[in-house]
Amino acid sequence: MSELLTHECGIAVVRLLKPLSYYQEKYGTPLWGFTKLFLLMEKQHNRGQDGAGVACVKLGMAAGEPFMFRERNVKANSLDRIFKILLAQYRDKVAAGVIHPEFAETVKKNFDFGGELLMGHLRYGTSGGYNLSACHPFFRRSPWPTRNLALCGNFNLTNTHELNDSLIAMGQHPIFATDTQAILEKIGFYLDEEHEDIYRFLRKRDLSGDELSQRISEDLNIARVLTRASAKWDGGYALCGLLGNGDAFVARDPSGIRPAYYFQNDEVVAFASERAPLLTVFDLAIDEVREVPPGHVVVMKKRGTVSVDAFTPALPRASCSFERIYFSRGNDLDIYRERKALGGRLADQVLGAIGKDLENTVFGFIPNTAEVAYYGLMSALRRRRRTEVKNAIWQASQEGRLTEALLDELVLRNWPRGEKVVSKDIKLRTFIGQETLRNQLASHVYDITYGSVKATDNLVCVDDSIVRGTTLRKSILRMLGRLNPKKIVIVSTAPQIRYPDCYGIDMSELGKFIAFDAAVELLKERGRADVLTEVYRLCCEEMAKPAGAELKNQVRGIYAPFTPEEISAKIVELVRPSAIAHNCAIEIIFQTVENLHAAVPNHPGDWYFTGKYPTPGGYRVVNQAYINYYEKNEGRSY
Repeated sequence: MSELLTHECGIAVVRLLKPLSYYQEKYGTPLWGFTKLFLLMEKQHNRGQDGAGVACVKLGMAAGEPFMFRERNVKANSLDRIFKILLAQYRDKVAAGVIHPEFAETVKKNFDFGGELLMGHLRYGTSGGYNLSACHPFFRRSPWPTRNLALCGNFNLTNTHELNDSLIAMGQHPIFATDTQAILEKIGFYLDEEHEDIYRFLRKRDLSGDELSQRISEDLNIARVLTRASAKWDGGYALCGLLGNGDAFVARDPSGIRPAYYFQNDEVVAFASERAPLLTVFDLAIDEVREVPPGHVVVMKKRGTVSVDAFTPALPRASCSFERIYFSRGNDLDIYRERKALGGRLADQVLGAIGKDLENTVFGFIPNTAEVAYYGLMSALRRRRRTEVKNAIWQASQEGRLTEALLDELVLRNWPRGEKVVSKDIKLRTFIGQETLRNQLASHVYDITYGSVKATDNLVCVDDSIVRGTTLRKSILRMLGRLNPKKIVIVSTAPQIRYPDCYGIDMSELGKFIAFDAAVELLKERGRADVLTEVYRLCCEEMAKPAGAELKNQVRGIYAPFTPEEISAKIVELVRPSAIAHNCAIEIIFQTVENLHAAVPNHPGDWYFTGKYPTPGGYRVVNQAYINYYEKNEGRSY
């Protein structure tokens, strides 16, 4: 994706199933688990640039000894900063003779993160700001170990206000308006109730304080807590929680919108947002990593048992297709194959755009994350060309026309030609949040290979997706135009993004979608501006419906009068730079929704393309987003 789009966060959990001394003896370091946590987070650094945080729980600490720790950072390179700070603390204590690594008990006693239960979070901010107070993990403290909760997640809820209202109805006084705080307090409330229920049952028995605490810890039912807490959650989420008693959990939303994977052996249980980091960090085979089932929670009790329990009824699967198109790293085998398939399925449209003139067409990709789809497109084009050559040779041989000159003509000409037309300057960072400054820098992020394209050539560039069109207009098309091709074709492996997301991707304002802008312009040009007012009226009616009522996506009426091709043509008009040569044609091709589902069959979540949302909250968000647009109100619609 050639333009900034903040999105899903990254999670990591490492639960050691052996004492620290085991890892010192086998692997030569008591920080084996701590190192694995860092590696899992580093392998997912693509998922968070706005901050990082880690938490640790030590098992079996004596009364009076601290047992739960947290470190967060929101500065540049926050992940590196955190681990450098913590390792510096560790080395200083080793140098002072306080910690002796060969004696694991000294590590556990004197190093904050010398524990058995470790959790990490990489943050992309979609709500709550960018300061330290919005950085995960969040903490809820109590003198009772079972009431201490550290929480982090990859999620967005659509009904935070409703959840905060329910907290107020319970008698609480919620201070923060973020969904993270609302979830923390919801879980915390029912965690307290679960604790109290067990405590009231046991307190009449003749138990010592230590025995009472142990029994509460043993009997605590985390799945039941989550069932009660999540009753009104609407959104996509993968949640990680550590309890002060040593229990832990990872829960996934009932539609499977947000991803979560794990693996377990006799030494460790580990979780991550993506499968590939687990494969790499723990040197695993693919079949050793499992997906957390939608609507389920994986519970790790202090005693070391691991269970997978349903905590909410599963809904129709709606796993985010954007994860596969762009967000997740492409070294996962399934994602790699899907991205190649996405590229390959664009072959028909591309051939149509260039009039099947492969001889005078150069293929490239931008940005680097579109490279795998580019390979898929090139592979599909080459297969087609081989078939054409084979059939032509066979036909010529049957008719007695096969000559060396004809073979040269068939074999040596009109093959797909790929060039490194565009390269990214990896030293120039592009995740700067301020849009104005980022736009100024964007034109310098990519370099072109001068002379790689002739004036008689078409230039085809594969992109992951096109959201706002800003980078196309202000940077990419200007840059590609300097190569002076006769035609530029931008190929998006994703369909047109038409509707807001509310489950973790930061794209909730309709007016920032180039496809929406194009449809609005077409309505005005064709004397259909009344549709804009009518859709506003319908959206207001939807938002006036009572809670629980079935809602419709009225924004689909904006696009209904037009074909995808008409909208694509208007997008070209909107993004075409004035500086580009008038004799250079431009065409933008988008993936079809049908081909998206064929290429990515197991991740059908496509609401940003189709407007079909997996939860009721999505329909409220899309209608509110249009109301905000019509009334010229800026900001998120959830």
